[in-house]
Amino acid sequence: MRERGYNQVALVAMPLADLNGWQYAPRALARVRETRSQVGLTAEQRKENMQDAFGAEARQVAGKDVLLMDDVATTGATLSACARALLGAGAKSVCALTLARALPHHGLTVV
Repeated sequence: MRERGYNQVALVAMPLADLNGWQYAPRALARVRETRSQVGLTAEQRKENMQDAFGAEARQVAGKDVLLMDDVATTGATLSACARALLGAGAKSVCALTLARALPHHGLTVV
């Protein structure tokens, strides 16, 4: 949001939530620690970079099934860190949905 002036995931998440009668809670998860850019980092470096970078609001997620959305999944480090924060705040389950997945440049393949 700060870099682009808009939240590209929200443009998909809000109508998806509305269409399905789900609660849209963009403030349930927040970055609590600044991290460096993930560009050019290895999978292990990305994981370390995202360690404890997010916090979740227990009041909003405790006991709930959460759908976590991101625009692009590369190694999954960000999604994993977010899921850990949500589960740590008491979410019953966390599923992730991404709009795109980065592949060959980072040594990833489709399985």
